[in-house]
Amino acid sequence: MAQHRPDAREIAAKHDMPYQLLADLVLAAHIALVVFVGGGLALVVIGNWRSWNWVNGLWFRLMHLAAIAIVIAETWLGLTCPLTTLEMWLRAKARATTYSSGFIEYWLQRILYYDAPAWVFAVGYTLFGLLVVATWWFYPPVRRR
Repeated sequence: MAQHRPDAREIAAKHDMPYQLLADLVLAAHIALVVFVGGGLALVVIGNWRSWNWVNGLWFRLMHLAAIAIVIAETWLGLTCPLTTLEMWLRAKARATTYSSGFIEYWLQRILYYDAPAWVFAVGYTLFGLLVVATWWFYPPVRRR
């Protein structure tokens, strides 16, 4: 019986798969960060209305403030998010296009990436950041011992 010998395309596809998987994981982490930034503000407000003490924990609030501060800084400085850069590099290594392929990749990218002028993002992120800072005034973080 003849043994199947993989051709160059099969070998390349097997070699590229780890990069594709890593790119999908980076995209999922990027979505998780976006959810943390957006959902974190909602949690602080709702949590204070419902008397959830943990939403005012200093570490949670510092991480949330730092995350939105980085997004604002990247936007005002015209920098591309390092997660986006890493994902695109991994997709290039996997010989995949940036905005097509698997189900998860397709839908996560549709949610995360959208077109608008740069100033729209700068203003939107800055206003959101100001809301985050306002929560520090209205619902100050608490240092737990």
